[in-house]
Amino acid sequence: MIKVHDIAFGRLQSPDLDQAEEFLTDFGMVRAERTNDALYMRGTDPDNYIHVTHRGEPKFVGLAFEAASEEDLDIISKADGASDIESMDDPGGGKRVRLTEPNGYQIEIVWGREDREEIPVDRFGINTAAARDSRLGELTRIQRGPSHVKRLGHAVIMTPDVAGGTKWFRDHLGLVSSDDVYAGEEDNIIATFNRIDGGERFVDHHTFLCIGGENAGLNHMAFEVHDIDDVFMGNAHLKAKEKYDHMWGLGRHVLGSQVYDYWQDPWGRVHEHWTDSDRLNNQNPPNLVAAEDGLDSQWGEPVPERFINHATP
Repeated sequence: MIKVHDIAFGRLQSPDLDQAEEFLTDFGMVRAERTNDALYMRGTDPDNYIHVTHRGEPKFVGLAFEAASEEDLDIISKADGASDIESMDDPGGGKRVRLTEPNGYQIEIVWGREDREEIPVDRFGINTAAARDSRLGELTRIQRGPSHVKRLGHAVIMTPDVAGGTKWFRDHLGLVSSDDVYAGEEDNIIATFNRIDGGERFVDHHTFLCIGGENAGLNHMAFEVHDIDDVFMGNAHLKAKEKYDHMWGLGRHVLGSQVYDYWQDPWGRVHEHWTDSDRLNNQNPPNLVAAEDGLDSQWGEPVPERFINHATP
């Protein structure tokens, strides 16, 4: 087993790369590179790209995770069903090993991709009741426009076999439990919130979720933005376009505590803006949480039924 360092990017297929780029730009990403058959989008962080769209019929291809070391590529290449170590043809190069998770989606373990220059984003201090001197003598003026997506933070796969899917990701990628969610009896696990095993290093509350459902597919990919203003400004920008389907939000989750907002791309794939996640390390034990407590919002609207059952193959 290896312990991956972080989630890296998602791969989709879409029939119209122009339409895909328009949505992702309105969502707050920036074009990294584009070919006749593929679109690579980045955030403001140095990652070369965080979202890949190949030309083709609408499809969720899979997810990629960063290896913690080059040696880990060799280790994971010996797993059952794994590919050999391959050179990547994507921008920034690098190497990868490809696996197939239990629902048939591709999981890439990547190493050695070249970074890009970070895109600077001007932010300002926020005066709160506890810290009233964070911004002195300056006026807050936020430029209207899309959110500023930083990075891919987590992804969620819906599966008919939560136990099997969770075991595969924990066994192969070294993920650990933050919260397991049950319905009714405590042994009826319907969702698992899994994070990177960073040891003493603090990491996001979750990097990958398995959620139970009748059909397998992508439930959503979630992208960190710079702050709460970025979440709200992105919401206003996408609503003003009057052509995108708003799935859920605004609100603050219970598990993970993120402030969130969910939108569908033109082919129904859900993309989330979020900020302000809980950060945990190996001193935080896993929790068993009832669905009515864990899947609620601390504020904001209740989770819509169409989101709970959403899976795009």
